Amino acid sequence: MRSLKALALALAVTGGAGLQPITARPAIAAEDGTSGLPVPRFVSLKADKVNVRNGPNKDHDVSWVFNRAGLPVEVTAEFETWRRIRDADGAEGWVYHSMLSLRRTALVAPWLKGETVPMRDAPNTDAKVVARLEPSVLGVVKTCDGKFCRLIGDGFDGYVQQSQLFGIYPNEKVE
Repeated sequence: MRSLKALALALAVTGGAGLQPITARPAIAAEDGTSGLPVPRFVSLKADKVNVRNGPNKDHDVSWVFNRAGLPVEVTAEFETWRRIRDADGAEGWVYHSMLSLRRTALVAPWLKGETVPMRDAPNTDAKVVARLEPSVLGVVKTCDGKFCRLIGDGFDGYVQQSQLFGIYPNEKVE
């Protein structure tokens, strides 16, 4: 109660001059060591070599190793500084948080076999096809409007239907 009275007195004396409004800040980390970010969410691998473990600490065995930076994975749980992730094949395991990036990437239809996915010059199904992408081509997600995403990669830049990408949720918007 005293601090409220002191604040009221300070406001009365100064007329509020020099006071800045308090703005909400996003949570950087929760008290339990987790990120405070929504779960589930898509992220990407930060390094070319990322160990995936059976449990959330270094005492657990390595189940497998990712060997390609930039691959999208879905964070399905958090425990302190460890993240349980799921890859495009549905495999799950635990990785240390610093091995993950918030950079949004996507794989083109990794579930397709023997087909290609059209990339268009505008975000609609009537737009000109500028490329045909093989399944599992990796690209950086620039924007998504809920139906199409602008995807950029080595030698390509265009729009792909969002439903043909692993690394972005259906109807999700990315700016």
